[in-house]
Amino acid sequence: MAEVKVTMEVGTDGVAVITIFNPPVNALAIQIFAGLKEKWNEAAKRNDVKAIVLTGHGGRFSGGFDINVFQKVHTTGDISLLPDVSVDLVVNTMEDGKKPAVAAVEGLCLGGGLELALGCHARIAAPRTQLGLPELSLGVLPGSGGTQRLPRLIGLSKAIEMMMTSKPIMSEEGKKLGLIDAIVPSTELLKVARQWALDIAERRKPWMRSLHRTDKIGSLSEAREVLKSARQQVKQTARNMPQHLACLDVIEEGIVHGGYNGVLKEAKVFEDLVLSDTSRGLVHVFFAQRATSKVPNVTDIGLKPRPMKKVAIIGGGFMGSGIATALVLSNIFVILKEINPKYLQKGIKAVEANIRGLVARKKLQQDKANKALSMVKGVLDYSEFKDVDMVIEAVIENVPLKQQIFSDIEKVCPPHCILATNTSTIDLNLIGEKTRSQDRIIGAHFFSPAHVMPLLEIVRTEKTSAQAILDLMVVGKSIKKVPVVVGNCTGFAVNRTFFPYSQSAHTLANLGVDVYRIDAQITSFGLPIGPFQLQDLAGYGVAVATGKEFASAFPDRTFKSPLLDLLIKSGRDGKNNGKGYYIYKKGEKPKPDPSVLPIIEESRRLTNIMPGGKPISVTDQEIVEMILFPVVNEACRVLEDGVVVRASDLDVASVLGMSFPSYRGGIVFWADTVGAGHIYKSLKKWSELYGNFFKPSRFLEERAANGIPLILNSQNHSPRR
Repeated sequence: MAEVKVTMEVGTDGVAVITIFNPPVNALAIQIFAGLKEKWNEAAKRNDVKAIVLTGHGGRFSGGFDINVFQKVHTTGDISLLPDVSVDLVVNTMEDGKKPAVAAVEGLCLGGGLELALGCHARIAAPRTQLGLPELSLGVLPGSGGTQRLPRLIGLSKAIEMMMTSKPIMSEEGKKLGLIDAIVPSTELLKVARQWALDIAERRKPWMRSLHRTDKIGSLSEAREVLKSARQQVKQTARNMPQHLACLDVIEEGIVHGGYNGVLKEAKVFEDLVLSDTSRGLVHVFFAQRATSKVPNVTDIGLKPRPMKKVAIIGGGFMGSGIATALVLSNIFVILKEINPKYLQKGIKAVEANIRGLVARKKLQQDKANKALSMVKGVLDYSEFKDVDMVIEAVIENVPLKQQIFSDIEKVCPPHCILATNTSTIDLNLIGEKTRSQDRIIGAHFFSPAHVMPLLEIVRTEKTSAQAILDLMVVGKSIKKVPVVVGNCTGFAVNRTFFPYSQSAHTLANLGVDVYRIDAQITSFGLPIGPFQLQDLAGYGVAVATGKEFASAFPDRTFKSPLLDLLIKSGRDGKNNGKGYYIYKKGEKPKPDPSVLPIIEESRRLTNIMPGGKPISVTDQEIVEMILFPVVNEACRVLEDGVVVRASDLDVASVLGMSFPSYRGGIVFWADTVGAGHIYKSLKKWSELYGNFFKPSRFLEERAANGIPLILNSQNHSPRR
């Protein structure tokens, strides 16, 4: 491990260069703050020092505060672990110090790193340096003066936008906005920064203390208008998250009562937010996502990933074309196979439309789009498969068809080629039953739409080789997905955990609860749409097919609802034909369809589970719990069966694959905040009232009885393959 330290070198020009060393990103660990204070005080006292330059070692200024400290605060509840950086170091020592300081920034200048630079009296940057304050994405706000200094340097609207979105800008934009004083080549950075610092010391350049500037804030009434509209937007885009509104309040405090008062309020609010459930959840997901890249007996046995230059995809439908898009955008050549020219043309056109859509939304430059489009080739047979590194099968969920495809490709592909399937529910042993190359068979389960959704569920059987798993993990990362390795069973980790989600919703609907009220409560909990609208979007065919898979795999805990069959019989297919639980019209928001109500009534009559024939009475909270506690219950079975490497993998998968709110930390973490005891008691009560669907699992019962958190599954065991 490289030493974590702060160094100081004083040149003959009288400039002290203070350098942060904490590779790889120069994270601001506790000892870095102590080192900065010590070196700054030393520079202040020394007669041979006229000015100071602050920089970071190795081409990066700083990636920000060391998030491990947040994790320690969350586990101990001890807020005193956080150093007093804002007033003690940034205001008193740096900004109000007697010698001018210039920040020489390059590579990364984020979070606390940018806040240190804002406390200096000028900022010189190398080209394409990232500047940003991403603290809200971790449930807190900038805690070292960022809420006060950034608006004073670049204006209120842009500063709010940067903080609310957590998105960085480049130094070129920073220069236009007034955040950066000059952009110079990396090789010149220190030289120019030293001269700039001397120019300030000798009054040839202005000595600017950001906290005291007001010229870019505008009048009080203008500022209040900007803040008002920001608050309205936050209420729509960041519901249930306290840090956004808290940040706006702190910004307003500084505008109304002055920067120093703003800094004091910021420090206090920061401490409150660090201990919030939101910060705990977001920090948990941050670390959980990093942990997914460690898989025992795969990533720790010295294997080297093999290059993936050419990938074949069988099936150019919605999923196949999405996977092809993701691959060509990352410079991987794709052979797209279909069964006839019409389907093939449709598949290629879908890839083109995906890429054109990214260009239209300014997410991709035209030259990169042209290159990506040149990397896909359509074929109608297997003749081009002789030199591919991987095949991904993405056809309909039909076992005999998939078995035939795997039998065919085994004969034509090279012996090193990985044979992958994008099935979402079918057991891989069934798919590969008729092949001899069991060690090459793997699940590459993308989520829809495949070129947008960030999760890649990598499914291994007991025979899948570690090399194949590692290769697919590396491909996943290269196409900007988060790969989570899971074991093989019906539905794998994500769809199996969430299969009770729609079933709970149908149970409640048949117990007499209004379907639109259910959707409203689930979206207000934080999921983007409710279970009924989700069925509309996915199409009823998918829901029926996957429902059958789960009913045959887990017959003891499935609820059979006639509602979908009744909807299909009435000519509905959700968004596909514009008629489902909601009415879908182009350019309009989906609206509830009152003509569905008699169909729901008919379903209730057929299931006949309403106690005494009357709808049950439930609170809003009970609706959320009755939908999500069965999901937690199945998550417990997934943990007990060892389908995931660690419980936190299921949290990452639920956030990235099912859009479970990240600020709630994922399904298992959230369950622990609610408490296994409460979940167990509730499920037991409902199972007695409404049947086996709600019956608590053994794992949940044991955890509840012994007071052990669900997240503490055996962290080191290999998943059941």
